[in-house]
Amino acid sequence: MDSNNKTYTESDLQRLENQIDALIDTVNLLKQENTSLRHQQDQLMSERAQLIEKTELARSRVEAMISRLKSLELSS
Repeated sequence: MDSNNKTYTESDLQRLENQIDALIDTVNLLKQENTSLRHQQDQLMSERAQLIEKTELARSRVEAMISRLKSLELSS
C-alpha cells in the first residue's frame, strides 16, 4: 500500500487474498478438528458410562458374596 495516498496496489490485494485464503483454510481445519474431538468426547463419555455400570455390577456382586459369607459364618 502506498502510504502517501492510501491506494492499494495489485500486490497488496494479492497479499490480502492470500491471507484470507490462509484464514479460511485454518478455520476449515479447526472445524474438522473440533468435530473429531467432539466425536472422541462422545465415545469417551459412552465408555465411561459403561465402566461405571460394570463397576456398580461388580460392587453389587461383591456385596452379595460378603453377605452370603457372613450368613454362612453365622449359621456354622
